[in-house]
Amino acid sequence: MLYSKIEGEGTRAEGESSEAKPLLIIHGFLGMSDNWKTIGTQFAADGFHVHLLDLRNHGKSFHSDEFSYAIMAQDVFDYCQANNLQKINILGHSMGGKTAMLFAAKYPEMVEKLIVADIGPKFYPQHHQTIFEGLNAVDFTLKPSRNEVEEILSKYIFDFGTRQFLMKSLFWQEPGQLAFRFNLAVFNVNMDEIGKPLPEDASDNNP
Repeated sequence: MLYSKIEGEGTRAEGESSEAKPLLIIHGFLGMSDNWKTIGTQFAADGFHVHLLDLRNHGKSFHSDEFSYAIMAQDVFDYCQANNLQKINILGHSMGGKTAMLFAAKYPEMVEKLIVADIGPKFYPQHHQTIFEGLNAVDFTLKPSRNEVEEILSKYIFDFGTRQFLMKSLFWQEPGQLAFRFNLAVFNVNMDEIGKPLPEDASDNNP
């Protein structure tokens, strides 16, 4: 089951018996739910029941050799079933946006509103090669410090903001041993999956 961080409990209008609809937020490639914590907290304060998800092979969710939009959309469905979420609003960014679009196309009856940020359903060519060079240059068997990891990344990734984004996925696997939370080994093999278009017959008429 996908890991999630849940913010708020939703609100009820006077005389209304059911809770406000939940809002699922899905991060982009190499990201995680924590990237959306500030915005999620703001939405929760506005009365939404916010579910910040970690997709498979990201954040604190499970690692798997299977990685595609179809299976990530299925993961979101399984999460909704396990949490009894029957009618949702869903916001997806980048890779999460494609996942959200496919989910809405496959399960339109479960979606009230769909919000897609920074991506379309079309094919995108690979554009993460330099980032992957930097990530793969980090040899964790040498037990580098956080500063040493950033120094290695800086030789490949010149943008400070991008490096800080990637460094958020760095964690202490055990005392003295850092690792990335995302499943770099699987991404190395399945990088083409990120740019694949959604099926041509996938459609959704929700607002």
